[in-house]
Amino acid sequence: MPERTAPPRPHTIDPRPFRPATRGRRFEQGDTVDVSGGNGQPRPDENHPAEHPPVPPAPNPEHDPEHDKGRPERPEPGETADHTEHEHRSLAHAGIARTDPPPKRPKEPGGGILMGRPFGVPVYVAPSWFLVAALITWVFGGQLDRVLPELGALRYLVSLFFAVAFYASVLVHELAHTIAALRFKLPVRRIQLQFFGGVSEIEKEAETPGREFVLAFVGPLLSLVLAGLFYLALKPVEPGTVPGVLLAGLMISNLIVAIFNLLPGLPLDGGRMLRAVVWKITGRPMTGTVAAAWVGRALAVSVLIGLPLLNQSGALGGDRDVSGMDTVTDALLAAILAAIIWTGAGNSLRMARLREHLPDLRARTLTRRAVPVQTDTPLSEGLRRANAAGARALVVVDTDGTPLSLVREAAIVGVPEHRRPWVPVSELAQDLTDGMRVSAELSGEELLDTLRATPATEYLVVENTGEIYGVLSAADVERAFVKAMARPS
Repeated sequence: MPERTAPPRPHTIDPRPFRPATRGRRFEQGDTVDVSGGNGQPRPDENHPAEHPPVPPAPNPEHDPEHDKGRPERPEPGETADHTEHEHRSLAHAGIARTDPPPKRPKEPGGGILMGRPFGVPVYVAPSWFLVAALITWVFGGQLDRVLPELGALRYLVSLFFAVAFYASVLVHELAHTIAALRFKLPVRRIQLQFFGGVSEIEKEAETPGREFVLAFVGPLLSLVLAGLFYLALKPVEPGTVPGVLLAGLMISNLIVAIFNLLPGLPLDGGRMLRAVVWKITGRPMTGTVAAAWVGRALAVSVLIGLPLLNQSGALGGDRDVSGMDTVTDALLAAILAAIIWTGAGNSLRMARLREHLPDLRARTLTRRAVPVQTDTPLSEGLRRANAAGARALVVVDTDGTPLSLVREAAIVGVPEHRRPWVPVSELAQDLTDGMRVSAELSGEELLDTLRATPATEYLVVENTGEIYGVLSAADVERAFVKAMARPS
Protein backbone atom coordinates (compact mmCIF):
# COMPACT_ATOMS: atom_id res chain seq x y z
CA MET A 1 0.00 0.00 0.00
CA PRO A 2 1.26 3.51 -0.63
CA GLU A 3 2.91 5.46 2.09
CA ARG A 4 1.66 9.01 2.45
CA THR A 5 3.61 12.06 3.45
CA ALA A 6 1.38 13.83 5.94
CA PRO A 7 0.92 17.50 5.15
CA PRO A 8 1.22 20.17 7.78
CA ARG A 9 -2.16 20.74 9.38
CA PRO A 10 -2.67 24.27 10.36
CA HIS A 11 -6.29 23.60 11.25
CA THR A 12 -5.06 22.04 14.47
CA ILE A 13 -4.07 25.56 15.49
CA ASP A 14 -7.80 26.05 15.90
CA PRO A 15 -8.34 29.18 13.79
CA ARG A 16 -12.07 29.82 13.67
CA PRO A 17 -13.81 32.41 11.54
CA PHE A 18 -14.71 35.71 13.09
CA ARG A 19 -16.32 38.96 11.94
CA PRO A 20 -13.69 41.10 10.20
CA ALA A 21 -12.87 44.31 12.03
CA THR A 22 -12.73 47.62 10.22
CA ARG A 23 -9.40 48.15 8.45
CA GLY A 24 -7.52 51.35 7.83
CA ARG A 25 -9.19 53.49 10.50
CA ARG A 26 -9.10 54.11 14.20
CA PHE A 27 -11.09 52.14 16.71
CA GLU A 28 -14.44 53.61 17.59
CA GLN A 29 -16.79 52.68 20.35
CA GLY A 30 -18.13 49.28 19.41
CA ASP A 31 -15.11 48.37 17.28
CA THR A 32 -12.95 45.37 18.11
CA VAL A 33 -9.25 44.73 17.88
CA ASP A 34 -8.54 44.06 14.21
CA VAL A 35 -7.07 40.62 13.68
CA SER A 36 -7.13 40.88 9.93
CA GLY A 37 -3.61 42.21 9.57
CA GLY A 38 -4.92 45.58 8.42
CA ASN A 39 -3.27 48.82 7.43
CA GLY A 40 -2.31 49.67 10.98
CA GLN A 41 0.00 46.65 11.18
CA PRO A 42 3.32 47.38 9.44
CA ARG A 43 5.59 44.51 8.42
CA PRO A 44 9.35 44.42 7.81
CA ASP A 45 10.37 45.47 4.34
CA GLU A 46 13.66 46.98 3.31
CA ASN A 47 12.03 49.14 0.65
CA HIS A 48 9.04 50.24 2.72
CA PRO A 49 9.71 51.49 6.22
CA ALA A 50 6.98 50.99 8.74
CA GLU A 51 4.40 53.71 9.23
CA HIS A 52 4.56 53.29 12.97
CA PRO A 53 7.51 52.21 15.07
CA PRO A 54 7.06 48.92 16.91
CA VAL A 55 5.47 49.22 20.30
CA PRO A 56 8.22 49.23 22.92
CA PRO A 57 8.13 46.88 25.81
CA ALA A 58 7.97 49.22 28.76
CA PRO A 59 7.28 48.92 32.46
CA ASN A 60 4.28 51.15 32.02
CA PRO A 61 1.52 51.12 29.42
CA GLU A 62 2.51 54.46 27.89
CA HIS A 63 4.17 54.44 24.48
CA ASP A 64 7.81 55.60 24.41
CA PRO A 65 9.09 56.16 20.86
CA GLU A 66 12.69 56.47 22.03
CA HIS A 67 12.59 52.91 23.20
CA ASP A 68 11.97 51.72 19.66
CA LYS A 69 15.43 52.60 18.39
CA GLY A 70 17.20 49.57 17.06
CA ARG A 71 14.03 47.52 16.79
CA PRO A 72 13.57 45.71 13.45
CA GLU A 73 11.15 47.18 10.99
CA ARG A 74 7.87 45.45 10.21
CA PRO A 75 6.58 44.60 6.74
CA GLU A 76 4.13 46.66 4.78
CA PRO A 77 0.46 46.10 5.54
CA GLY A 78 -0.17 44.48 2.20
CA GLU A 79 2.19 41.65 3.03
CA THR A 80 0.23 40.34 5.97
CA ALA A 81 -2.66 37.93 5.91
CA ASP A 82 -6.11 39.39 6.34
CA HIS A 83 -7.84 36.41 7.85
CA THR A 84 -10.14 36.91 10.82
CA GLU A 85 -10.09 35.25 14.20
CA HIS A 86 -12.46 34.67 17.07
CA GLU A 87 -9.91 35.31 19.81
CA HIS A 88 -7.05 37.71 20.30
CA ARG A 89 -3.82 37.71 22.27
CA SER A 90 -0.84 40.04 22.33
CA LEU A 91 2.56 41.02 23.77
CA ALA A 92 4.42 43.35 26.09
CA HIS A 93 7.93 44.24 27.11
CA ALA A 94 11.53 43.70 26.04
CA GLY A 95 14.21 41.91 27.95
CA ILE A 96 12.10 38.92 29.00
CA ALA A 97 14.18 35.77 29.12
CA ARG A 98 13.75 33.40 26.22
CA THR A 99 11.54 30.53 27.18
CA ASP A 100 12.35 26.86 26.95
CA PRO A 101 11.42 25.03 23.77
CA PRO A 102 7.73 24.24 23.49
CA PRO A 103 6.58 20.93 24.95
CA LYS A 104 6.51 17.83 22.86
CA ARG A 105 3.68 17.49 20.42
CA PRO A 106 0.53 16.09 21.97
CA LYS A 107 -0.69 12.72 20.87
CA GLU A 108 -2.09 12.87 17.39
CA PRO A 109 -5.78 12.21 16.97
CA GLY A 110 -6.53 8.65 16.04
CA GLY A 111 -8.18 7.29 12.97
CA GLY A 112 -10.17 4.41 14.41
CA ILE A 113 -9.33 1.69 16.90
CA LEU A 114 -5.78 1.77 18.27
CA MET A 115 -4.27 -1.70 17.83
CA GLY A 116 -0.77 -1.08 19.13
CA ARG A 117 2.43 0.94 18.75
CA PRO A 118 5.10 -1.08 16.95
CA PHE A 119 8.36 0.88 16.85
CA GLY A 120 6.51 3.63 18.71
CA VAL A 121 4.15 4.32 15.80
CA PRO A 122 0.41 4.01 16.55
CA VAL A 123 -1.51 1.59 14.35
CA TYR A 124 -5.21 2.31 13.84
CA VAL A 125 -7.94 0.25 12.22
CA ALA A 126 -10.39 2.59 10.49
CA PRO A 127 -14.13 1.86 10.69
CA SER A 128 -14.12 1.24 6.93
CA TRP A 129 -11.96 -1.84 7.53
CA PHE A 130 -14.90 -3.67 9.07
CA LEU A 131 -16.85 -3.09 5.89
CA VAL A 132 -14.13 -4.52 3.67
CA ALA A 133 -13.58 -7.40 6.14
CA ALA A 134 -17.26 -8.31 5.82
CA LEU A 135 -17.00 -8.05 2.04
CA ILE A 136 -13.93 -10.32 1.92
CA THR A 137 -15.61 -12.78 4.25
CA TRP A 138 -18.67 -12.96 1.99
CA VAL A 139 -16.74 -13.23 -1.30
CA PHE A 140 -14.12 -15.68 -0.06
CA GLY A 141 -16.82 -17.68 1.70
CA GLY A 142 -18.59 -18.14 -1.65
CA GLN A 143 -15.38 -19.45 -3.18
CA LEU A 144 -14.88 -21.86 -0.28
CA ASP A 145 -18.38 -23.20 -0.82
CA ARG A 146 -17.32 -24.38 -4.27
CA VAL A 147 -13.92 -25.73 -3.18
CA LEU A 148 -14.80 -27.14 0.27
CA PRO A 149 -18.58 -27.62 0.37
CA GLU A 150 -18.28 -29.87 3.42
CA LEU A 151 -17.41 -26.85 5.59
CA GLY A 152 -20.96 -25.57 5.53
CA ALA A 153 -21.45 -22.40 7.60
CA LEU A 154 -17.93 -22.74 9.00
CA ARG A 155 -16.64 -21.43 5.68
CA TYR A 156 -17.45 -17.89 6.84
CA LEU A 157 -15.31 -18.31 9.94
CA VAL A 158 -12.45 -19.46 7.71
CA SER A 159 -13.10 -16.51 5.42
CA LEU A 160 -12.97 -14.08 8.34
CA PHE A 161 -9.63 -15.57 9.35
CA PHE A 162 -8.41 -14.98 5.79
CA ALA A 163 -9.53 -11.34 5.91
CA VAL A 164 -7.64 -10.76 9.17
CA ALA A 165 -4.53 -12.57 7.88
CA PHE A 166 -4.60 -10.57 4.65
CA TYR A 167 -4.68 -7.26 6.53
CA ALA A 168 -1.91 -8.52 8.77
CA SER A 169 0.11 -8.84 5.56
CA VAL A 170 -0.88 -5.29 4.64
CA LEU A 171 0.34 -4.16 8.06
CA VAL A 172 3.72 -5.81 7.39
CA HIS A 173 3.84 -3.90 4.10
CA GLU A 174 3.22 -0.60 5.91
CA LEU A 175 5.69 -1.44 8.66
CA ALA A 176 8.34 -1.79 5.97
CA HIS A 177 7.69 1.82 4.95
CA THR A 178 7.70 2.87 8.60
CA ILE A 179 10.98 1.20 9.47
CA ALA A 180 12.65 2.72 6.41
CA ALA A 181 11.29 6.16 7.32
CA LEU A 182 12.53 5.87 10.90
CA ARG A 183 15.88 4.67 9.59
CA PHE A 184 16.10 7.91 7.58
CA LYS A 185 15.01 9.90 10.66
CA LEU A 186 11.64 10.80 9.14
CA PRO A 187 8.87 10.96 11.76
CA VAL A 188 5.84 8.75 11.17
CA ARG A 189 2.55 10.04 12.53
CA ARG A 190 0.60 6.78 12.34
CA ILE A 191 -0.31 3.71 10.30
CA GLN A 192 -3.95 3.31 9.38
CA LEU A 193 -5.59 0.18 7.97
CA GLN A 194 -8.63 1.19 5.95
CA PHE A 195 -10.96 0.13 3.15
CA PHE A 196 -8.42 -0.32 0.36
CA GLY A 197 -5.33 -1.37 2.26
CA GLY A 198 -3.21 0.79 4.53
CA VAL A 199 -1.47 4.15 4.76
CA SER A 200 1.78 5.10 6.49
CA GLU A 201 1.59 8.82 7.31
CA ILE A 202 5.17 10.06 7.06
CA GLU A 203 5.45 13.66 8.18
CA LYS A 204 8.41 14.79 6.06
CA GLU A 205 9.76 14.24 2.58
CA ALA A 206 12.88 12.18 1.97
CA GLU A 207 15.95 14.37 1.56
CA THR A 208 17.34 12.63 -1.52
CA PRO A 209 15.85 10.78 -4.51
CA GLY A 210 17.74 7.66 -3.47
CA ARG A 211 16.07 7.61 -0.07
CA GLU A 212 12.71 8.33 -1.69
CA PHE A 213 13.16 5.31 -3.97
CA VAL A 214 14.13 3.00 -1.10
CA LEU A 215 11.29 4.31 1.08
CA ALA A 216 8.75 3.47 -1.64
CA PHE A 217 10.26 0.18 -2.80
CA VAL A 218 10.48 -1.60 0.55
CA GLY A 219 6.68 -1.98 0.78
CA PRO A 220 6.13 -3.93 -2.46
CA LEU A 221 9.35 -5.82 -1.76
CA LEU A 222 7.98 -7.07 1.56
CA SER A 223 4.71 -8.07 -0.13
CA LEU A 224 6.70 -10.08 -2.70
CA VAL A 225 8.67 -11.71 0.12
CA LEU A 226 5.42 -12.64 1.89
CA ALA A 227 4.02 -14.09 -1.32
CA GLY A 228 7.16 -16.21 -1.65
CA LEU A 229 6.95 -17.38 1.97
CA PHE A 230 3.31 -18.40 1.57
CA TYR A 231 4.25 -20.25 -1.62
CA LEU A 232 6.97 -22.18 0.22
CA ALA A 233 4.58 -22.93 3.08
CA LEU A 234 2.05 -24.20 0.54
CA LYS A 235 4.40 -26.81 -0.97
CA PRO A 236 4.07 -29.49 1.73
CA VAL A 237 0.36 -28.85 2.33
CA GLU A 238 -2.21 -31.14 0.75
CA PRO A 239 -4.31 -29.34 -1.88
CA GLY A 240 -8.03 -29.01 -1.30
CA THR A 241 -7.67 -28.54 2.47
CA VAL A 242 -8.43 -25.48 4.58
CA PRO A 243 -4.71 -24.68 5.18
CA GLY A 244 -4.00 -25.15 1.49
CA VAL A 245 -6.79 -22.80 0.41
CA LEU A 246 -5.79 -20.15 2.98
CA LEU A 247 -2.10 -20.25 2.05
CA ALA A 248 -2.90 -20.08 -1.67
CA GLY A 249 -5.23 -17.14 -1.10
CA LEU A 250 -2.64 -15.25 0.95
CA MET A 251 0.07 -15.96 -1.62
CA ILE A 252 -2.06 -14.62 -4.48
CA SER A 253 -3.35 -11.61 -2.55
CA ASN A 254 0.15 -10.50 -1.52
CA LEU A 255 1.34 -10.94 -5.08
CA ILE A 256 -1.51 -8.73 -6.29
CA VAL A 257 -0.72 -6.11 -3.64
CA ALA A 258 2.92 -6.02 -4.71
CA ILE A 259 2.16 -5.78 -8.44
CA PHE A 260 -0.56 -3.16 -7.98
CA ASN A 261 1.64 -0.97 -5.81
CA LEU A 262 4.50 -1.17 -8.32
CA LEU A 263 2.36 0.55 -10.98
CA PRO A 264 4.20 3.79 -11.85
CA GLY A 265 1.75 6.44 -10.74
CA LEU A 266 1.10 8.43 -7.60
CA PRO A 267 -0.12 7.79 -4.96
CA LEU A 268 1.11 4.20 -5.37
CA ASP A 269 4.58 3.11 -4.32
CA GLY A 270 5.55 2.75 -7.95
CA GLY A 271 4.59 6.36 -8.47
CA ARG A 272 6.93 7.44 -5.70
CA MET A 273 9.67 5.35 -7.29
CA LEU A 274 9.01 7.09 -10.62
CA ARG A 275 9.10 10.43 -8.82
CA ALA A 276 12.49 9.56 -7.35
CA VAL A 277 13.87 8.63 -10.79
CA VAL A 278 12.64 11.87 -12.41
CA TRP A 279 13.89 13.82 -9.39
CA LYS A 280 17.34 12.25 -9.82
CA ILE A 281 17.43 13.04 -13.55
CA THR A 282 16.15 16.62 -13.37
CA GLY A 283 17.37 17.59 -9.92
CA ARG A 284 13.90 18.95 -9.09
CA PRO A 285 11.58 17.02 -6.75
CA MET A 286 8.60 19.06 -7.97
CA THR A 287 9.20 17.92 -11.55
CA GLY A 288 9.21 14.31 -10.37
CA THR A 289 5.97 14.84 -8.49
CA VAL A 290 4.23 16.39 -11.50
CA ALA A 291 5.35 13.57 -13.79
CA ALA A 292 4.34 10.80 -11.39
CA ALA A 293 1.01 12.48 -10.58
CA TRP A 294 -0.03 12.74 -14.23
CA VAL A 295 0.99 9.14 -14.83
CA GLY A 296 -1.18 8.29 -11.83
CA ARG A 297 -4.14 10.09 -13.36
CA ALA A 298 -3.61 8.22 -16.63
CA LEU A 299 -3.47 5.02 -14.59
CA ALA A 300 -6.78 5.90 -12.92
CA VAL A 301 -8.46 6.26 -16.33
CA SER A 302 -6.93 2.96 -17.45
CA VAL A 303 -8.28 1.18 -14.37
CA LEU A 304 -11.73 2.69 -14.86
CA ILE A 305 -11.94 1.44 -18.45
CA GLY A 306 -9.65 -1.57 -18.51
CA LEU A 307 -10.54 -3.47 -15.34
CA PRO A 308 -14.16 -4.23 -16.30
CA LEU A 309 -13.05 -5.25 -19.80
CA LEU A 310 -10.41 -7.61 -18.42
CA ASN A 311 -12.90 -9.18 -16.02
CA GLN A 312 -15.49 -9.67 -18.74
CA SER A 313 -12.90 -11.30 -20.99
CA GLY A 314 -12.00 -13.74 -18.22
CA ALA A 315 -8.36 -12.64 -18.22
CA LEU A 316 -8.40 -12.04 -14.46
CA GLY A 317 -10.79 -14.67 -13.27
CA GLY A 318 -10.67 -17.61 -15.66
CA ASP A 319 -13.71 -18.82 -17.56
CA ARG A 320 -16.94 -17.63 -16.05
CA ASP A 321 -20.41 -16.72 -17.09
CA VAL A 322 -20.58 -12.93 -16.74
CA SER A 323 -23.96 -11.91 -15.36
CA GLY A 324 -25.45 -8.46 -15.12
CA MET A 325 -24.63 -8.28 -11.42
CA ASP A 326 -21.01 -9.25 -12.11
CA THR A 327 -20.75 -6.45 -14.66
CA VAL A 328 -22.13 -3.88 -12.21
CA THR A 329 -19.78 -5.12 -9.47
CA ASP A 330 -16.76 -4.90 -11.77
CA ALA A 331 -17.67 -1.39 -12.86
CA LEU A 332 -18.22 -0.25 -9.27
CA LEU A 333 -14.91 -1.71 -8.12
CA ALA A 334 -13.09 -0.09 -11.04
CA ALA A 335 -14.73 3.28 -10.32
CA ILE A 336 -13.71 3.15 -6.65
CA LEU A 337 -10.11 2.22 -7.47
CA ALA A 338 -9.89 4.88 -10.18
CA ALA A 339 -11.28 7.53 -7.84
CA ILE A 340 -8.76 6.63 -5.13
CA ILE A 341 -5.83 6.80 -7.55
CA TRP A 342 -7.01 10.03 -9.21
CA THR A 343 -7.66 11.75 -5.88
CA GLY A 344 -4.36 10.56 -4.45
CA ALA A 345 -2.46 11.89 -7.46
CA GLY A 346 -4.14 15.28 -7.10
CA ASN A 347 -3.41 15.41 -3.39
CA SER A 348 0.24 14.61 -4.07
CA LEU A 349 0.43 17.54 -6.47
CA ARG A 350 -1.19 19.94 -4.01
CA MET A 351 1.03 18.83 -1.14
CA ALA A 352 4.17 19.17 -3.26
CA ARG A 353 3.14 22.68 -4.25
CA LEU A 354 2.52 23.52 -0.61
CA ARG A 355 5.90 22.24 0.52
CA GLU A 356 7.55 24.23 -2.26
CA HIS A 357 6.06 27.43 -0.85
CA LEU A 358 6.25 26.59 2.86
CA PRO A 359 9.45 28.63 3.37
CA ASP A 360 7.31 31.71 2.66
CA LEU A 361 5.57 31.14 6.00
CA ARG A 362 7.82 33.16 8.32
CA ALA A 363 6.94 34.12 11.85
CA ARG A 364 8.72 37.45 11.51
CA THR A 365 6.73 38.66 8.51
CA LEU A 366 3.41 37.40 9.85
CA THR A 367 3.84 38.98 13.28
CA ARG A 368 1.55 41.84 14.37
CA ARG A 369 2.25 44.82 16.57
CA ALA A 370 0.69 45.04 20.01
CA VAL A 371 0.46 47.39 22.97
CA PRO A 372 0.85 46.52 26.65
CA VAL A 373 -1.89 47.39 29.11
CA GLN A 374 -1.91 46.87 32.85
CA THR A 375 -4.37 44.65 34.63
CA ASP A 376 -6.83 47.34 35.67
CA THR A 377 -6.85 49.20 32.33
CA PRO A 378 -10.42 49.70 31.06
CA LEU A 379 -11.18 47.98 27.80
CA SER A 380 -12.11 51.25 26.08
CA GLU A 381 -8.73 52.75 27.07
CA GLY A 382 -6.87 49.70 25.79
CA LEU A 383 -8.60 49.97 22.42
CA ARG A 384 -7.79 53.68 22.28
CA ARG A 385 -4.11 53.03 22.89
CA ALA A 386 -4.07 50.31 20.24
CA ASN A 387 -5.49 52.77 17.71
CA ALA A 388 -3.01 55.44 18.68
CA ALA A 389 -0.07 53.08 18.20
CA GLY A 390 -1.43 51.50 15.00
CA ALA A 391 -1.44 48.13 16.77
CA ARG A 392 -3.80 45.22 16.45
CA ALA A 393 -3.22 43.37 19.72
CA LEU A 394 -3.41 43.89 23.47
CA VAL A 395 -1.55 42.17 26.27
CA VAL A 396 -2.02 42.38 30.02
CA VAL A 397 1.23 43.15 31.84
CA ASP A 398 2.23 43.60 35.45
CA THR A 399 3.79 46.75 36.92
CA ASP A 400 7.23 45.66 35.65
CA GLY A 401 5.94 45.22 32.10
CA THR A 402 6.10 41.44 32.17
CA PRO A 403 3.35 39.87 30.03
CA LEU A 404 0.80 37.96 32.05
CA SER A 405 -2.09 37.15 29.74
CA LEU A 406 -3.48 37.73 26.26
CA VAL A 407 -6.74 39.56 25.61
CA ARG A 408 -9.35 37.53 23.75
CA GLU A 409 -11.14 39.29 20.94
CA ALA A 410 -14.19 37.08 21.28
CA ALA A 411 -14.53 38.39 24.83
CA ILE A 412 -14.18 41.98 23.60
CA VAL A 413 -17.05 41.50 21.19
CA GLY A 414 -19.18 40.10 23.99
CA VAL A 415 -18.86 43.29 26.04
CA PRO A 416 -21.58 45.85 25.23
CA GLU A 417 -20.29 49.22 24.09
CA HIS A 418 -21.61 51.12 27.09
CA ARG A 419 -19.85 48.77 29.53
CA ARG A 420 -16.37 48.91 27.99
CA PRO A 421 -15.16 51.82 30.12
CA TRP A 422 -16.02 49.80 33.24
CA VAL A 423 -14.57 46.39 32.28
CA PRO A 424 -10.84 45.84 32.99
CA VAL A 425 -8.91 44.03 30.27
CA SER A 426 -7.80 41.37 32.74
CA GLU A 427 -11.34 39.99 32.75
CA LEU A 428 -11.09 39.34 29.00
CA ALA A 429 -7.63 37.76 28.93
CA GLN A 430 -6.24 34.25 28.85
CA ASP A 431 -3.08 33.33 30.73
CA LEU A 432 0.10 33.33 28.65
CA THR A 433 1.79 29.93 28.73
CA ASP A 434 5.35 29.01 27.74
CA GLY A 435 4.08 27.11 24.70
CA MET A 436 2.56 30.34 23.38
CA ARG A 437 6.01 31.95 23.04
CA VAL A 438 7.70 31.24 19.69
CA SER A 439 10.92 32.38 18.05
CA ALA A 440 10.81 35.10 15.41
CA GLU A 441 13.21 33.02 13.31
CA LEU A 442 10.79 30.13 12.77
CA SER A 443 9.52 29.45 9.27
CA GLY A 444 7.98 26.74 7.12
CA GLU A 445 7.34 23.32 8.60
CA GLU A 446 9.28 24.19 11.75
CA LEU A 447 6.88 27.04 12.42
CA LEU A 448 3.82 24.86 11.83
CA ASP A 449 5.22 22.09 14.02
CA THR A 450 5.83 24.56 16.85
CA LEU A 451 2.32 25.98 16.65
CA ARG A 452 0.81 22.50 16.47
CA ALA A 453 2.63 21.51 19.64
CA THR A 454 0.61 24.11 21.61
CA PRO A 455 -2.69 24.87 19.84
CA ALA A 456 -3.75 28.47 20.42
CA THR A 457 -5.07 31.44 18.49
CA GLU A 458 -2.22 33.88 19.15
CA TYR A 459 1.41 33.46 20.10
CA LEU A 460 4.03 35.75 21.59
CA VAL A 461 6.94 36.11 19.15
CA VAL A 462 10.37 36.63 20.68
CA GLU A 463 13.81 37.46 19.32
CA ASN A 464 16.85 35.26 19.91
CA THR A 465 17.88 37.76 22.58
CA GLY A 466 14.63 37.17 24.42
CA GLU A 467 13.12 40.50 23.41
CA ILE A 468 9.45 40.45 22.54
CA TYR A 469 8.95 41.05 18.82
CA GLY A 470 5.18 40.89 18.40
CA VAL A 471 2.13 38.67 18.26
CA LEU A 472 1.58 35.90 15.74
CA SER A 473 -2.04 35.09 14.98
CA ALA A 474 -2.97 31.56 13.99
CA ALA A 475 -5.47 33.12 11.59
CA ASP A 476 -2.64 34.83 9.71
CA VAL A 477 -0.73 31.57 9.48
CA GLU A 478 -3.84 29.81 8.24
CA ARG A 479 -4.40 32.47 5.62
CA ALA A 480 -0.79 32.29 4.42
CA PHE A 481 -1.07 28.51 4.35
CA VAL A 482 -4.15 28.68 2.10
CA LYS A 483 -2.42 31.19 -0.17
CA ALA A 484 0.56 28.88 -0.48
CA MET A 485 -1.77 26.05 -1.48
CA ALA A 486 -3.41 28.19 -4.17
CA ARG A 487 -0.22 29.75 -5.52
CA PRO A 488 0.96 28.19 -8.83
CA SER A 489 4.36 26.57 -8.87
